[in-house]
Amino acid sequence: GMYPELISRPDIKVFLPPIGGLTVYIWGDPDTIPDEDIELTCRVHDECNGSDVFGSDICTCRPYLTHAIEECIKTAQRGGCGIVIYYRKEGRSLGEVTKYLVYNTRKRQVGGDSAANYFSCTEQVAGVQDTRFQALMPDPLHFLGVTKIHNFISMSDMKYNAIVETGIKIVNRVEIPPEMVPDDAQVEITAKVFHGYNAGEAYKGIGEDELKATKGREYAYDGKQDGDATTVAAAATAATEKEDVSSKESKN
Repeated sequence: GMYPELISRPDIKVFLPPIGGLTVYIWGDPDTIPDEDIELTCRVHDECNGSDVFGSDICTCRPYLTHAIEECIKTAQRGGCGIVIYYRKEGRSLGEVTKYLVYNTRKRQVGGDSAANYFSCTEQVAGVQDTRFQALMPDPLHFLGVTKIHNFISMSDMKYNAIVETGIKIVNRVEIPPEMVPDDAQVEITAKVFHGYNAGEAYKGIGEDELKATKGREYAYDGKQDGDATTVAAAATAATEKEDVSSKESKN
């Protein structure tokens, strides 16, 4: 059949199906994972190529992943175990191109990027806010023998609910430290907390006033930064005139 090792390898006590679409990173002794008395730190991370790989600061993905890895290492150094499961669910499973179209919409909309319009921009481009199916996300945790997570490095209610609904206990939910949130990612974190992400102690003060006031970085054009067609045309004209002047000076 598909997994002959189930029959040919009776000595294997833990079976991890070779399922694509995710990678499991473990710090510490994997044998301690099923022991609920030994500290376990975990993050389930959905891929964000723009941030994780290329360092975009429009979201918290890269710094949150970095923080999770640091906490996993610290846990392993204390005698526990750390797990990061990296899922290939780029752009909330909408894909990388769609995600960049959403970014473009956010930055070029009237009024600029704002926390108040964070989720609506995704709907405008993709028709939905999210296409991830988190109900099956906890399966790899069960494959590993996880029954209790002492430190869950995530603010996502969707992920938290999906995990606890399968019987895994979560003791502490750890938010990303505010000092690790890039300036341009304030839009994301503010919108998510306002709409239900676990705020913890660090973000419990976020309300409607903060939602309306939080703005992202604007595109910078010559003269103005509103990104409308008139401004873009004016910037292009100014650039052309500047080139003409430079050309005449060089000829003289």
